[in-house]
Amino acid sequence: MFDIYTIIFLALAVFIFLRLRSVLGQRTGRERPPYDPYAARERTRPTGNDKVVALPGRGPTETAAKPAEDARSADRWKGIAQPDSAIARGLDAIAAEDKAFEPKHFLGGARAAYEMIVTAYADGDRRTLKNLLARDVYDGFEAVIRERETRGETAETRFVSIDSTDIIGAELRGKIAQVTIRFVSQLVSVTRDKNGAVKDGNPDKVTDVTDVWTFARDVTSRDPNWKLVATETGQ
Repeated sequence: MFDIYTIIFLALAVFIFLRLRSVLGQRTGRERPPYDPYAARERTRPTGNDKVVALPGRGPTETAAKPAEDARSADRWKGIAQPDSAIARGLDAIAAEDKAFEPKHFLGGARAAYEMIVTAYADGDRRTLKNLLARDVYDGFEAVIRERETRGETAETRFVSIDSTDIIGAELRGKIAQVTIRFVSQLVSVTRDKNGAVKDGNPDKVTDVTDVWTFARDVTSRDPNWKLVATETGQ
């Protein structure tokens, strides 16, 4: 990945550059319709349902090295996942197939992608969304944007803060790596009708928002891009 996961998507760097100069697909079977990030929502507690990934089998020749390996594994995901948790095992599986995978850098890129996607959705920026979303997720977002445009509505959003970005799930499905992240943020968002009157949200109110997004990538591909493949809210 470009700059070792500092930015999840290679395309993300291009769009940031273009923006400054001018002023994360794989089907998972779990995709949900896109949410409207501009409606007021209350923060809810996570369910804590992690995905489980079996560890690669160990042969007899590996037995002697097991204590040392266990010691390294205990510290490997420090600050990211508890030792021997479902998340840690999932990260182990991904890292075994993708030697460049580094969760802390991945989280930094995911944070940047999250803000860009939410902002692009508000702005109706299809070009940005198309490069960051899996096809079916993009189709859902684009349908909502098209309906909004047909009604003559406009959306505005402003990030006040992103309070936390945590990996709550990780797994390797065949050669497809999936990482699920919980974002807790504060937004000011509003949707206006064609006359400029507020239809939804409040331009003067900060709203707590919790989003759970899943990014995926084929670890056998030379393409370093991760794309958003599923979204949930309030988990």
